[in-house]
Amino acid sequence: MKVVLRVIEGPHRGKAFTFDQPDTFLIGRSETAHLCLPDDPYFSRHHCLLEISPPQVFLRDLDSTNGTYVNGERVKTAYLKNGDRIQGGKTVLEVEVFDESLDEKLGKKTSSLPALVDVGCVNCGRVVSAEVSGFEAGLSYICESCRIKLKNNPETLPGYQMIRILGQGGMGSVILAQSVKDGRLVAIKTLLPEVAVNEQSKRRFLREIEVLASLKHPNIVNYIEHKFYNGAFYLISEFVNGIDAGKLAKQRGGRLDYREVVIIMEQVLTALDYAHSKGYIHRDIKEGNILVSGNYPNYSVKLADFGLAKSFKQTGMSGVTMVGDVAGTVIYMPPEQIRNFKEVLPTADIYAAGMTAYVLLTGSHALDVGRNAGISEIVKAVLEKPIVPIAVRDRDVPQEVAEVVEKALSKKPKERWQTAGQMRQALLEAARL
Repeated sequence: MKVVLRVIEGPHRGKAFTFDQPDTFLIGRSETAHLCLPDDPYFSRHHCLLEISPPQVFLRDLDSTNGTYVNGERVKTAYLKNGDRIQGGKTVLEVEVFDESLDEKLGKKTSSLPALVDVGCVNCGRVVSAEVSGFEAGLSYICESCRIKLKNNPETLPGYQMIRILGQGGMGSVILAQSVKDGRLVAIKTLLPEVAVNEQSKRRFLREIEVLASLKHPNIVNYIEHKFYNGAFYLISEFVNGIDAGKLAKQRGGRLDYREVVIIMEQVLTALDYAHSKGYIHRDIKEGNILVSGNYPNYSVKLADFGLAKSFKQTGMSGVTMVGDVAGTVIYMPPEQIRNFKEVLPTADIYAAGMTAYVLLTGSHALDVGRNAGISEIVKAVLEKPIVPIAVRDRDVPQEVAEVVEKALSKKPKERWQTAGQMRQALLEAARL
């Protein structure tokens, strides 16, 4: 499957953009937009964002002044189908969805969306209609009611005895369990695909997780094994007897003393420095993915879910790139990760580490957005708004520590710390620990 965005009217008429895997596409007057329209006064700097995971295309207007139109109707968000036209100002783009498997079968070029076919839920057996490409086979599908049930009450995985639910998240749940074989305690993360999943996608996802599981470091949660059972993915990892950094801060009234933050973040940055040296990027650093055990000042810290969000999305498990994310995750993304979802560098993790440190220090995010802000508002803030200086939030944080964190939050990757090791050293020196 592939998606083509073709400019059919306007100064860029005839230009085409092709996508055969999940990615994002930004339109606006900004020079960093994928389709840059600097001379069209009807476009905002960051006008709209398309999230693409072939065959799906999702459009999100970024609170533009003059609006984004689909087939002549002004929209805030819209799932796009083959033949739909996007317009703003004098520019019109047409969406084309190509089913290459169908091309091969018919011996000619076609342009189509996947067909609605009947798929049985692997849990309850109820048959529903789902959008899949016409010649896919071996589909696994979980209906929405079963998704909710499995998220809130996960099944016991063969070979493990469930003890209790540790938490729920956007992609599933985490349970504490005991291995029947050797009695050790483990954490089992249940991942529930949001779309019908074919065998190729399943194999690719499990292969990526297998590679990521090769990361062995004292500050990275150790994966033990992974399984696919009754339509859901299960990742079994070591159990860390502690709490995540966000909950720890909540216990302290919403924020931590800067000395605690430095002890936690220096271990996170140590883990990142190791992973980056091996060619891996986390892409989803936040307080909830930092597990802390022990007591201050002897905290032991482990970074969880390495590369999990990226693998889950880029293998097509979540449909499109950001639609399934809560706003609290998008706000940790640097501008380049929103503009170029497919390819990010280690400096993206530096930014997210900076945002995480900022939240732990101040109890607030670095961008001035409302508590109930939607993804569109947050995306625009990430792309355009300056950060609020730490001193405005909390004057008790030493200026030297604040400067290290704020440098990590620079909009331009070249202006951040270039390695996690550099940021770690600077943080330790600033705190004089």
